[in-house]
Amino acid sequence: MPLTPAPEEPQIHESAQGPRVTPAASRSAQTPRPVPGPRPAPRPAPPAPRKPQATPVPVAAAPSVSAAVPQIQLIPASAEGALDAAEEAVDLLLDTGRAPGDILVLTTGDPHPWAAHELSFGEAAYWALHDAGDDVFYADAAQVQRAAGRPVVVFAANGGLVSAAAGALPVALARAGALLIVCGEPQQINSVLGAGV
Repeated sequence: MPLTPAPEEPQIHESAQGPRVTPAASRSAQTPRPVPGPRPAPRPAPPAPRKPQATPVPVAAAPSVSAAVPQIQLIPASAEGALDAAEEAVDLLLDTGRAPGDILVLTTGDPHPWAAHELSFGEAAYWALHDAGDDVFYADAAQVQRAAGRPVVVFAANGGLVSAAAGALPVALARAGALLIVCGEPQQINSVLGAGV
């Protein structure tokens, strides 16, 4: 019988992939776990767009800073624009977290529309809103003696007699617990503050 060559066995090359058997194959290998590092700080929310605001002007005769004397800010405005400037100041105060009951707005000329509306229900109802202290209160600067102090007083020099503003502004300063914002003509306000404070 003739010998026929046996079919060749396929050769396994070392570069071929396949399971490798190691002596420790019977044990399960531990997978390394990542070590938790410090957590990244959360990203702050993008700032909300702000309304443009008037730049406070330094007051000529500002009193010395102490715990008993409120800070004074002057927002330059004409008599016609003082009420609008006061409204913007109130909006900014509320937007930055000030409670509505912390704010008293005084006008020297025409009353604020809110005050005129509330006065149409009578003086007793109007002053009851003041006494409740739950909301921003608007009053005539001539009535500043009757209004109780609040942490923030916004004073709008929107017309009226200069002498009335000169008499009411020092009282408004005394009613302000932390901040007095004055909206008006800088020269007029500085002359009043310089003489009366």
